Amino acid sequence: MAIIIAGERSGVGKTTVTLALLAALKARSPSNQTLVQSFKVGPDYIDPMFHSYITGLPCRNLDPVLTSEDYVRSCFAKHSRSAEYSLIEGVMGLFDGATGKDDTASTAHIARLLNVPVVLILNCASTSRSIAAIAHGYRTFDPRIQIAGVVLNRVGSDRHLELLTQALEPLNLPILGVLRRQDNIAIPDRHLGLIPTAEMSDLNGIIDRLAYLGETCFDWEKLLPLMGSPHPLSHGDRGVIVAPHLLREMGLGGGGLRIAIAQDKAFSFYYADNLDLFREMGAELVPWSPISDRTLPENIQGLYFGGGFPEVFAAELTENKTARESVYKAIAVGVPTYAECGGLMYLCDHIVDFEDKSFPMVNIFATAAKMGKRLTLGYRQAIALRDSPLVKKGDQVWGHEFHRSSLTEISDRPLYSLQGYDSHLQYPTEGWQKHQVHASYNHLHFGSQRHLLSRFLVNCQKSNN
Repeated sequence: MAIIIAGERSGVGKTTVTLALLAALKARSPSNQTLVQSFKVGPDYIDPMFHSYITGLPCRNLDPVLTSEDYVRSCFAKHSRSAEYSLIEGVMGLFDGATGKDDTASTAHIARLLNVPVVLILNCASTSRSIAAIAHGYRTFDPRIQIAGVVLNRVGSDRHLELLTQALEPLNLPILGVLRRQDNIAIPDRHLGLIPTAEMSDLNGIIDRLAYLGETCFDWEKLLPLMGSPHPLSHGDRGVIVAPHLLREMGLGGGGLRIAIAQDKAFSFYYADNLDLFREMGAELVPWSPISDRTLPENIQGLYFGGGFPEVFAAELTENKTARESVYKAIAVGVPTYAECGGLMYLCDHIVDFEDKSFPMVNIFATAAKMGKRLTLGYRQAIALRDSPLVKKGDQVWGHEFHRSSLTEISDRPLYSLQGYDSHLQYPTEGWQKHQVHASYNHLHFGSQRHLLSRFLVNCQKSNN
């Protein structure tokens, strides 16, 4: 069993409540050995970094669009079975889905799939008795959703709390937590959300304050039984592991494949499940830093550049000329390379930041990545227009875009034609393919698209023969 933290809307305090609960759970263990497994609904990268920093375990994304309903069930069962407590952070408002037309990929969708109770956060600012109408509406909107209780956020005073409690009493809906207005803990953010953990100098202090908030503001006698019950292993759990005979059929599994993965302040957006699948398919992921390492690691057969904030660290990436040259030479001789979003930007000729300053990059693609105010956001179904190290022409894959940059030139060899989750929404062609590079703004989850990863690794193995 677990609980899923939901909000009545975006910005109501889901992340603060989730982090406070996680921090308090860890702090309640004298030896700090309590196993707390966290999950995040949707394609988020940054919130899971905070989860993992607190729990010491990789946070797992639960996304039925990028993967599948079966994968969500099996991923949750696999990773919650050995934890003492499990906690899921929702996305947007409880019933807000991928298109707004229904609740597909919403917090409610995941709550139904996993049959877990919802803890609903209510914004109590500027309201008193009306809070009961809001809570009643959320409780009855979908009878399949079990709302275990509410957390009252932004409570102004003892008198305000008294009025809220009186209003909610007829609903017999437990109040599981109360956060005052002054309890809000500010976590700094920028153009794509929270600032990642690796860049925060006072992170431990923030975690300590969150742990105190969690310990003092929640009803643990009611919460612990909800989070601590063992969750039965679903029949789909075995689907997360790649069987050895399948690896042999793909020509993989013998070991020896070394994939250089860019991991530093500029490149940090990776799904934990994707990294696990690399290893399960016989690849060794070799971390390196395009900011601080002078060259690529030795004896590598593939390159992996995830997303992140290369625009923020563009000056440092430019300064490390030998690393850029090392990447250029590896790609030029045919090392298979997968680059998504920030990785695509790094392989461009230049990055132009928000102040219109231009910084030379690897120069594989004759275009610049220019930062702008417009946010490109959403799920994309991508239809491959040509072969790449990951896809065959005609393949259809699901991905997610989340960026404020755009490319100044259109590729003469685009990877994809795109449409949104709503199939009526069409987008321009996207992605670049050159040498043995697959580069795109589309972030991919390999959980239900493992053939893409296996094809990439097969190509890496072939390039080494």
